[in-house]
Amino acid sequence: MSSKTKSEKTDKSEKALAAEKEQFVKLQLQSIGKSITTAEAPIKEKYARKILLGTHKEGGAVTFWSHVVSLPLASNAILSWKFCHMVHKLLRDGHPNASGDGSLHDRYGHIVALYAKFLCIKIDFHCKHKEIPANLETPDEVLERTIAVDINKVISLYCCACDVVFRQLETNSTSSTTSVGQCRLAPLVLVIQDCSPLYHYLVKLLFKLHSRIPVDALLGHRERFRNQFDNLTQFFEKARGMEFFKTIIQIPDLPDSPPNFLRAASLADHVKPVVVRNQELPDDDDTETQLDFGEAPVDPVLRETEVDSLRRELEAVKPELQMFKAEAQRAVVQLKEQVNMLEAELEEQRTHKQMALVENEHLRMEVEALRTQSAVAASRAQTAQMHFSRLKEKHAELVTRHADLMRKNADMVKQLSSTQQAQEELFKTKEQMAQELEQLRQEKYTKEQQLELDKLKRELELKRAEAFSAQTALQSKEATGDQLSSVLVGLQAEKDMLLRSLKEQETELANLRQAAQLHQTTLQQERERNQREMSSLQSQLQQISSRESMLQQKLQEEQFCLLQCAVVEAEGIILDAVAKVDDPMHVRCVSTPEYLINRAKTTLVSIDKMQQSHAGYLRNMDDASGLLRAVTQFSHLAADTIVNGAATAHAVPTDEADRLTDNCRDCATHCLQFLKELKLKPTLQRADPTAIRYVVQRILNQGHDLQHKDADIQKAELADLVDTEMAATSTAIEEAVLKMDEILSQARRDTSGVKLEVNQSIIGSCSDLMKAIHMLVTAATDLQKDIVESGRGAGSVKDFYAKNSCWTEGLISASKTVGWTATQMVESADKVVTDRGKYEELIVCSHEIAASTAQLVAASKVKADRSNKKLHTLQHASRHVNDMAAVVVTSTKAGQMQIEDKNPMDFSGISLIKLKTEEMESQVRVLELESKLSSERQRLGELRKKHYELSGVPLDQPVERNYDRFASVLPAAMPEPPFIPNILKKLIPCEKMQKIDWKLKK
Repeated sequence: MSSKTKSEKTDKSEKALAAEKEQFVKLQLQSIGKSITTAEAPIKEKYARKILLGTHKEGGAVTFWSHVVSLPLASNAILSWKFCHMVHKLLRDGHPNASGDGSLHDRYGHIVALYAKFLCIKIDFHCKHKEIPANLETPDEVLERTIAVDINKVISLYCCACDVVFRQLETNSTSSTTSVGQCRLAPLVLVIQDCSPLYHYLVKLLFKLHSRIPVDALLGHRERFRNQFDNLTQFFEKARGMEFFKTIIQIPDLPDSPPNFLRAASLADHVKPVVVRNQELPDDDDTETQLDFGEAPVDPVLRETEVDSLRRELEAVKPELQMFKAEAQRAVVQLKEQVNMLEAELEEQRTHKQMALVENEHLRMEVEALRTQSAVAASRAQTAQMHFSRLKEKHAELVTRHADLMRKNADMVKQLSSTQQAQEELFKTKEQMAQELEQLRQEKYTKEQQLELDKLKRELELKRAEAFSAQTALQSKEATGDQLSSVLVGLQAEKDMLLRSLKEQETELANLRQAAQLHQTTLQQERERNQREMSSLQSQLQQISSRESMLQQKLQEEQFCLLQCAVVEAEGIILDAVAKVDDPMHVRCVSTPEYLINRAKTTLVSIDKMQQSHAGYLRNMDDASGLLRAVTQFSHLAADTIVNGAATAHAVPTDEADRLTDNCRDCATHCLQFLKELKLKPTLQRADPTAIRYVVQRILNQGHDLQHKDADIQKAELADLVDTEMAATSTAIEEAVLKMDEILSQARRDTSGVKLEVNQSIIGSCSDLMKAIHMLVTAATDLQKDIVESGRGAGSVKDFYAKNSCWTEGLISASKTVGWTATQMVESADKVVTDRGKYEELIVCSHEIAASTAQLVAASKVKADRSNKKLHTLQHASRHVNDMAAVVVTSTKAGQMQIEDKNPMDFSGISLIKLKTEEMESQVRVLELESKLSSERQRLGELRKKHYELSGVPLDQPVERNYDRFASVLPAAMPEPPFIPNILKKLIPCEKMQKIDWKLKK
């Protein structure tokens, strides 16, 4: 019973599912029929939505594709357009399986799609290149004209041809001896016929491209051709092994490897593959037709007649066939002659092409050399651009900081204006409260007067009423005087009435008095409330006044704090300038009296502005913006004057230099004293920059004196100055050698063991370096004398030096630098031996010596003859100095390593925790040292930048004294900034130097 029930339920559910599926298919077909119609109107969204929902319900698009296959899409354009629209919607919003259901499952579906795609590409190719016929049989002359029009057209033609070959190779190449397989393979015969000329075109085009375009640019094309060549070879091999193709077509053989396009001569080895089609066999359909006719009953007489007619036609055709054969033989002979002529022309063309290839190779080598030179120049330009970008970024940073300070100043001014506005609003509120208080007083007085007036009016009315009643009673008494006796009873009654009236009036009077008393109490309460409000307003007014005074005091304190910050910054700038004056590295920086005069005058103007701003601040301490600007400008100008004064002192005689340096120090002292007084409130009133003005005026006067003196002795004493500097340099080096011997003797007495060995090695190498420098200076002196004797002619030595002042000034600067670096080397060696210095100082001094001697050699080589033996001696001495400097660096580093290795670490008795703790401490020290290294490198960059700024030539100054404006070259071991070296600036003529400096600054 239960099984029967289950079977009935199953039948019902199957029927329900079948009905539901039938209903679903019916709705889908209805929606498809109403959405894809021939009407020229857009698809309705409700039908499209039903189709999309049906795909999600069905889990695919089988119903859709099974119905649209039967639609006449090819015969109606609108129907095809709407079908594409619906398919696009189906792919976007339909079920994910819709795209898979749309694939063709027929045996010919895929290959038909590929064949159609190939035919479309072939049609586009021939439409674009109409000079190539559809059978691709194009003479080489036509192909040469086609590819010689435009190189872009050549590339386009090549890419299109590659696309055609690629699409052809995608075609299904089913191999079979059955009629079904031959049906599929028959189109490949045409594909093979097309591939042969296309391969020939590709080879010709690629050789043409390689003759016009660089080889590297065609790497992708060569790789693509290699892939096409491999695919085509495989295709030909596979087709050659099929029996179907052997009976129809002769497939050509391709070379084992693709042509070498990098060698132009390989084009001559290329042979065009030719496809030969065999004689066509009679079709099966014709055979079957003939068999059918043979099987039918035919009259023998008619058959013999037909055979005779065919024989006669054959006999008539034979002479024509013989004639065609003779003409073919003559054509073959002519073609052979043409082939021989073409081969001779081809050989001649090969010879010309080989010569052109040789010339092309020479030109390519020249182009490569030019590219190398261009790359070197580009790298140099890029390096210069990088340095310029760094300077530009630093300038932008300074501009940003200046803008931030200006914004802070503007914010402070806005705060001050807002405070003043609040003060004005408070004053207005105070006046308004006073007016309200006065109004309350007037209202109170008016109310009191009104109360008194009402009281008097009521009393007056009362008196009038009493008088009127009394008058009435009197009149009645007078009127009835005669009737007193008769009306006694009436009078008594009237008396009673009057008594009652009196009582009533007394009651009313008591009520009025009570009301007046109540009103008086109310007035008293109102008066007390007004007094309380008045006292509250008074207290609020006092609070506002005190707050206003506090705000004003706070504003003044903030303004004074800003002033203190500006003063502290100014003190830092002045102290930095004083530190530069005392810095040994600043000795090499020089300036001119003209530039010092300019700075001093500007500083005097800033002192006057600062004095005026100081007086204005004392009058109104709520605003310190003017004094802030003045102090900032004054500090920078004063520091600039101090630094340029010290730099000017480096290029003047000793006495003048000492006086100028002392004046600069006095200026710094007075500036610091004045700033200290500005920084403190007790001394703010008496701060006076008069002493600073006096010292700056002295610096200005001394600058004028130096300017006149320098102009007088510049040319006359130039020769004596050269001899003096060279002699002083030689003396300094000799003293350095003697000092080295003394240091070595002292080290032998005071040290022993490894320390003594290290000191001896370092001092010995330093002594050898000093001797090498002495030899270099001697060789430079001899070469200089030889240059003067050979170049002065009939003039004197002084005239020669005056005539070549730029060269002379460069020689003087180089001599000074050599002497100074030798002195620094001695001091550094003494400090290292006595454990007061660092080994790195010796390394830096070695680099400085190498740079300074290179400057001296460059200054000496400018005027020297290339064949001069003394010049060769000088160059040999320079190389010897560089070798000795390298020995000093090597011995210093080796000695440092020996000293550091003398104390090895002892890990005995250290626990794991202790070892980990020391490891963490060591990591902390490493991070600290890395941070210090980064900050020190940044400081080194700032020092170098300032060094070049101080040694630069301003645009508004003459360029006749370049040796005062530029420092010496940097050490060879340090990276050179993108500036012209000092020695080159001294040796280039003044007019060219001015143009170079102008370009650099621009």
